[in-house]
Amino acid sequence: MDLKKQIKSLAQEYAPEIVNIRRHLHANPELSFQEFKTAKYVAEKLKSFGITPTEGVAETGLTALIEGRNPQKKVIALRADMDALPILEANDVPYKSTNEGVMHACGHDVHTSSLLGTAQVLNQLKENFEGSVKLIFQPGEERIPGGASLMIKDGALEAPKPDHIFGQHVLPHLPAGKVGFREGMYMASADEIYFTVKGKGGHAAMPEKNIDPVLITSHIIVALQQIVSRHASPKMPTVLSFGRVEADGATNVIPNEVKVEGTFRTMDEEWRAKAHHRMRSIAESLAEGMGGSCEFEIRKGYPFLKNSPELTQRARNYAIDLLGNENVVDLDLWMAAEDFSYYTQVADACFYRLGTGNEARGITSSVHTPTFDIDEDALQTGVSLMSWITIQELMHQE
Repeated sequence: MDLKKQIKSLAQEYAPEIVNIRRHLHANPELSFQEFKTAKYVAEKLKSFGITPTEGVAETGLTALIEGRNPQKKVIALRADMDALPILEANDVPYKSTNEGVMHACGHDVHTSSLLGTAQVLNQLKENFEGSVKLIFQPGEERIPGGASLMIKDGALEAPKPDHIFGQHVLPHLPAGKVGFREGMYMASADEIYFTVKGKGGHAAMPEKNIDPVLITSHIIVALQQIVSRHASPKMPTVLSFGRVEADGATNVIPNEVKVEGTFRTMDEEWRAKAHHRMRSIAESLAEGMGGSCEFEIRKGYPFLKNSPELTQRARNYAIDLLGNENVVDLDLWMAAEDFSYYTQVADACFYRLGTGNEARGITSSVHTPTFDIDEDALQTGVSLMSWITIQELMHQE
């Protein structure tokens, strides 16, 4: 039996177990950097496959190595994230979250179970390829500073250093059985914005005796949007959004201060730095000009994610070979952010999307929603494709 048939056969054989793993993870989610039980569970599964993990990387992360013949010839890294979100699950399913207020609403249970299945397949076939496969199970993708950055600092990409790294992410609007790729720039950088406008509160019927921070804040928010509409190049995707404005006044009370939270996303580091300066300058000067003050904080988040064009093109071709041309799609730019971007800054990388939707069965909810779920047939696709990409890339001559 050739390798492609073997991979498909093993992925099908292991599918029930991988579904059970996914359901266990989904029912037992843990928040970012609190994945202690999840990491222990993953480590025990790896050991049961005959793979020895290195635990405690970045505290709640772990790595493992599968060595084929001539293990130093080439090294491919595969990454999955393990953390969940602070969301109360609304699904009525047997594997519903048992940790109230915490949910795998972004598919990290899928990523982790799929990588475990891939590890099982590759370990079974390690006599059929040269080189090594490094498995990376990381914490904290959902929170700054990002578990990927901490894994890198803790040596996850060393001893041995991978030549290439791959990651996959669920895509609910793409049907299960299909996958998507994009060469080059793919995802945005992401920064968190926090600012507090201070004024002088008092009776709303006597605004002349107050310095109204609500009014000042409204001017600042409108003015900051000009950074996108008047300063960003039309060729440079940029998003500035504010999702939280807290003014603890009343119908007849002007508060002393207003707190605002938002996000800034783009795909160019030089423009990112300029925009940070402009935002702070506009907010502070406007507040001062209206008699108040503004404390402006930018928490710099993940960098942009750029896929290696050559590596991604090869991976796309491997996917066509395995799944058929009709099941491989091209992706648009995505203004969401992912800490996999840290890996793309230090190694040739490919981050692709795994279709998990099924409209006929009503599985259509987006990620980060309380009704997110997947068509679990996607797990078999995820395992077989990641295994096939890995083996094909190990065989590729640079």
